[in-house]
Amino acid sequence: MPRNPLNRSLGLARATKQDEFYTQLSDIEKELRHYTKHFKNKTVLCNCDDPKVSNFFHYFSHNFEKLNLKKLITTCYKNCDADLFSQHKDESGIYLEYDGDKNNNRVPDPNEIGIHKLKGDGDFRSEECIKLLQQADIVVTNPPFSLFREYVEQLVKHKKKFLIIGNHNAIIYKEIFRLIKENKLWLGYTHPVAFVVPDHYEMREVRSWRTEDGKNWRSLGNACWFTNLDIAKRHEELPVFETYTPKKFPKYDNYDAIEVARYKEIPEDYDGVMGVPVTFLEQYNPDQFEIIGSNRWVGQDPNGVYGRGSHLNGKETFKRLFIRRRKSIK
Repeated sequence: MPRNPLNRSLGLARATKQDEFYTQLSDIEKELRHYTKHFKNKTVLCNCDDPKVSNFFHYFSHNFEKLNLKKLITTCYKNCDADLFSQHKDESGIYLEYDGDKNNNRVPDPNEIGIHKLKGDGDFRSEECIKLLQQADIVVTNPPFSLFREYVEQLVKHKKKFLIIGNHNAIIYKEIFRLIKENKLWLGYTHPVAFVVPDHYEMREVRSWRTEDGKNWRSLGNACWFTNLDIAKRHEELPVFETYTPKKFPKYDNYDAIEVARYKEIPEDYDGVMGVPVTFLEQYNPDQFEIIGSNRWVGQDPNGVYGRGSHLNGKETFKRLFIRRRKSIK
């Protein structure tokens, strides 16, 4: 029987893109501490996670009572261990269900974890995995970077809350930027750097190392958290102190907007459109500023104004977001 094309694309992503990056527990803890209030009586789905190596399953199962979770569901792509405590492997995917501690030892024991075999290989886009997604209130995981667009599209389609790791460059993907512009997605707090990778991944000359316990590591440097869960920093006003001068903040050759090379230098006395680096999103307060476009992805603007590269004195600038104040300066 020919293999499902969805499953084949996920397999190719893993094989050719090397998409398996296992998140450190410490990085999960650093980020998740900002979202505690969101998890009370909620069902959490981690749908790209091998429980044998996934620290997402570890985090939520060991903090189940602390977070007052209702249920934890984890799905695993094929070839993961069906038995958490053996080396048995299977071509089918599995999913785990955990609904809390039963013997008051505050540890998720094997007999408390329901292990179920999937009919298919666990592709997050399969019908059976979508049914599990529909049960969830919040999705938390580290999905394949090469399938990030599809992954987010599915979450939005099913109106799910989420907290996921992705490549920072995804900000300028047309599908992702549209959500950011419409305030349907934003960045989290922290930036995971070091990830464990499978043994068969080749060691690289830089940003790659092996520890004494035999684990292979890679440093990405451009990973971040994407979410649609409300967080405190979105409501913190960005302090601005600079004074506008045409010399310090020149206009672009092809946009009616000024260049602000660093978001910390946004002038306090300028009301017009400003081009800022994408790092601005780290401090973006939608009540203070409005994102109106970017200098990437031509199809973003029905009026054809934004989406073209921005130029200063004939030279193209780096990636820029175009913003303006929500409230005029008095």
